Amino acid sequence: MIWLALLPWVALTAHTAVNALLLRRLPREAVTGEKIALLLPVRDEAARVTACLESLLAQRGADDLTIYVLDDGSTDGTAEIVRSIAGDKVVLLTGTPPPPGRLGKPHACQQLADAAGDADVLSFVDADVVLAPDAIASATTLLRSAEVDLLSPYPKIVGAGRLVQPLLQWSWLTFLPLRAMERSPRTSLAAAGGQWLVIDNEAYRRAGGHAAVGGEILEDIELARQVKRSGGRIALAAGAPLATCRMYDSWHELTDGYAKSLWKSFGTPFGAGAVVVLLLLLYASPPLATAVLALTGSWGAAGVALAAYGLGVIGRVISAGATGGRSWPDALAQPISIGVFAWLVARSFRLRRRGGLSWRGRPV
Repeated sequence: MIWLALLPWVALTAHTAVNALLLRRLPREAVTGEKIALLLPVRDEAARVTACLESLLAQRGADDLTIYVLDDGSTDGTAEIVRSIAGDKVVLLTGTPPPPGRLGKPHACQQLADAAGDADVLSFVDADVVLAPDAIASATTLLRSAEVDLLSPYPKIVGAGRLVQPLLQWSWLTFLPLRAMERSPRTSLAAAGGQWLVIDNEAYRRAGGHAAVGGEILEDIELARQVKRSGGRIALAAGAPLATCRMYDSWHELTDGYAKSLWKSFGTPFGAGAVVVLLLLLYASPPLATAVLALTGSWGAAGVALAAYGLGVIGRVISAGATGGRSWPDALAQPISIGVFAWLVARSFRLRRRGGLSWRGRPV
């Protein structure tokens, strides 16, 4: 009977496996005749914009595609780099400062969407994303074949943060029922990654666009919720191998990036605390429990704790396989990953209380 204690880990790992099978994937070598606006907001992205922009200029399979780049007050020569690479192949816009109550990125995205006019499809891409040549046509094709209004193809995450970054995809594969999310109008069942979003233009306008989420630090998830509120449907997809995203190049960048948003991810400090405690109990405590129980001679209970740890590792392996991530040996460090994540959450709340959060030179 002691093995019945494993039911939570078995259920969660099984759910991860089911979601991995159901996760939508981008078709290869797709072709679309729709009018697409590819929208790239940039702010001090001199080190990254070249690879991103070159990948956008290399898109094929979408003949009616216009690239819009909005320079959001860069001071590092980002706009000059865009001009040198693209010349007149892109529409380069100069952004206006966000008005009071609005944050920089959603304000920049709204300006880009306004410039796109009557495009059928809007594709928002961050400067740290590099797309394969058929990525835009493939994502647009999936948007239509899945009959959804907003598609979020999660890119393969590269760069710094091997301990923490994979938890992004693992979390929604483990805890979010993907097909129920697509069918349900409930805004609590919503997820999206702002690195790359593809959305029907009419649905975007109906949802109020980024203007409706202008003050939200998690504008991607809030936009997905707005789409649901306005009667639309959303879906997640595996962006790999057609998209990679180098979110952070150093541990310092990663901690600053997580600090600006984690405080908002769980609604309230109480909700954040509950989630963190649950994750620590499920995924960080089993190895410690295994050691303690083995030392006290409780071999049966130690075996259960060890199996719980193993199931957590299997869940990470499944997630990595579905999203293009790295399985080994990273999955073995799942307890450490959860512990670091818990510290990042606590740090985010601490900095928020002190008023010390900022991003790209702007207060959050």
